[in-house]
Amino acid sequence: MYPMKPRPADAPRPSRRDVLKFTALAGAGLVIGVHFGGDPARAAAGDGPNFTPFIRIDADSTVTVFSKHLDKGQGSATGLATLVAEELDATWVQTKVEFAPANAELYKNLLFGIQGTGGSTAIANSFEQYRRAGATARAMLIEAAARRWAVPAGEITIAQGIVRHASGKSARYGELAEAAAWMPVPENVTLKTPDQWVYIGKSFPRVDSYVKTVGAPGSFGMDVQLDDMLVAVLARPPKWGGTVRSVDATEARKVRGVVDVLQIPQGVVVLARAIWPAIKGRDALKIDWDFSNAETRSTALLEAEYKALAQREGITFRSEGDAEAALNGAAQVIEETYVFPYLAHAPMEPIDITILFKDGKATLWTGSQLQTLDQNVTAAVLGIPPQDVAIHTLWAGGSFGRRAIYDAHYAGEAAAIAKAWGRPQPIKLVYTREDDIRGGYYRPLYVHRVRAGVDANGRLTGWHHRVVGQSLMIGTPFEGFAVSEGVDHSSVEGLEDATYAIPDFRGEVHNTAVKVPVLWWRSVGHTHTAYAMETMIDRAAKAAGREPLAFRLELLAGDQRKTAVLKLVAEKANWNAGPPAGRWRGIAVQKSFNSYVAEIAEISRRANGTFKVEKVWCAVDCGVPVNPDNIRAQMEGGIGYGLGAVLRNAITLTDGEVDQDNFDTYEPLRIDEMPDIEVHIVPSSEAPTGVGEPGVPPIGPAVANAIFAATGKMPTELPLTRNGLV
Repeated sequence: MYPMKPRPADAPRPSRRDVLKFTALAGAGLVIGVHFGGDPARAAAGDGPNFTPFIRIDADSTVTVFSKHLDKGQGSATGLATLVAEELDATWVQTKVEFAPANAELYKNLLFGIQGTGGSTAIANSFEQYRRAGATARAMLIEAAARRWAVPAGEITIAQGIVRHASGKSARYGELAEAAAWMPVPENVTLKTPDQWVYIGKSFPRVDSYVKTVGAPGSFGMDVQLDDMLVAVLARPPKWGGTVRSVDATEARKVRGVVDVLQIPQGVVVLARAIWPAIKGRDALKIDWDFSNAETRSTALLEAEYKALAQREGITFRSEGDAEAALNGAAQVIEETYVFPYLAHAPMEPIDITILFKDGKATLWTGSQLQTLDQNVTAAVLGIPPQDVAIHTLWAGGSFGRRAIYDAHYAGEAAAIAKAWGRPQPIKLVYTREDDIRGGYYRPLYVHRVRAGVDANGRLTGWHHRVVGQSLMIGTPFEGFAVSEGVDHSSVEGLEDATYAIPDFRGEVHNTAVKVPVLWWRSVGHTHTAYAMETMIDRAAKAAGREPLAFRLELLAGDQRKTAVLKLVAEKANWNAGPPAGRWRGIAVQKSFNSYVAEIAEISRRANGTFKVEKVWCAVDCGVPVNPDNIRAQMEGGIGYGLGAVLRNAITLTDGEVDQDNFDTYEPLRIDEMPDIEVHIVPSSEAPTGVGEPGVPPIGPAVANAIFAATGKMPTELPLTRNGLV
């Protein structure tokens, strides 16, 4: 425990009611007083005067914002700092960010109920919470100044980090911090109105720019270096469901720097003084694997099985009108079968985690995305209470869903290694790029079978849509709220809630059983549902003899926000004028994570007949744009990430083993392939919504629709290299 500072002479003694009131509010993860000085762990324990788990003000007037969310490149830390600085009237240069400790009661995601980041919810669930924290701190500073100067609080102003009174008295935050910490927590605070905002809606430099530019030590999990630390690498079964029958570690133990070889339930571990001898030692292992219960199917066989399932009735997820009757009576029926491959997340920083298990308590250092699950799984493996697992969350070099793991498997591996080693020594478990791509969790393989009918008047009538693929949620801790009557809503999002006015719609889903581990991938179900829906809309428009944009606008007459982004992107691209000679364009729109994004892709044809994406226009409505520059960056990044997957990314299996292993065989988008991008943000007063993921879904169908415009043929199997189109 830290020693308590005495109560300042000019500070009132807080009543028991004040302390209880504040503690209850903080425990509920709602509103919040302010903690001045000390550290977040002490604050989280409630040790001291009135505190908030979200802000610390130090004697030098530095304002530290404790981010309950992992920042893995999406800019959430900057967004949370913006919200606090706005209501606290702090300067941007005095504001910094640290990651909060693991404590679900104080730092839970208000949309998840646990501490974690994902689903593009960081700002959406924190917008009012962090603003109220800043406003509460501001009110307590003003009250402290009023009592010190013996003036009415209403006569005090505060701006740019300075508290002032008309008499000429002034103070910086740090001068008032200790006294302010003892002020009663205000029952209610008034938040600024949009016309008063100084930071919200403006672009400011990201808080992580400096540490990432200079490569500050310890910024990322891969950077962690602790005294007497060992490095671990793990030999995992090359087929899922495989187990170790026997292992010969004789040659591995001869490698200089190797300390020991251990066996844990997940495989065989090599412990060494550094990463290179650990890898060399693993390469020298001779393991006899038992594949009697392993997945041994190849991609071609899985696709054939999925296509056969797509011909059979599945579990209904949407039923309106009579789709079969409408299709039977249609003048034209368009039918397509789509194939979407397994996809790896492939973040630039592979998975890594450092663990120290000492005196019955564990400490983790990692880019933790779901802290509550990492705590619980580590605790279960080590046989200790979850509150005895501390997590130092670090910046993460990308994730795209990879670090938000429902079974916290890499935390479980690290805990198993620490338990097997049995000594109070820090161990860093490192995944190589090959480990992550060959043994990682994937966006599932999906097959869609879609039939759409157009009547004699060119109107879209019946729509029958079947989705075949592995469920992301069944069998996970999230099943209870994400699955109902056998339907995993993440498999069909974007279809069950599609707002096109289709009078007769039937949607069905098949949940397949495959031992390949699957996980949400940036934009989750929208990665495939948007492609199928938006390319079929173009197919239907052509069958109806209609222009694609006008066709969409007519079908979306009741969806004002989706209509608005379509009109905005069309205006900015001068859609009605058509593309220049030798260019073709496609358009697509999708609502995902409560944000609306429309994109137009313009392509050209190379001399060899393949296509190149030259330019993309993007319009986004994500509610209040907290930081426009970051929103543009996320749209650009989402377009680039989605485009790389559409063009050539696929995880394929041969006899149950992954064929790809690094960036030479699972190639990311290269800088010379990145199109010119224009991002246009819709002004809005709606509550903020997601930006990390919604830029991804429209890019694939926009490119496919451009190819359809150029060739008259719609690519239905991804990646596009599979069709020889790029």
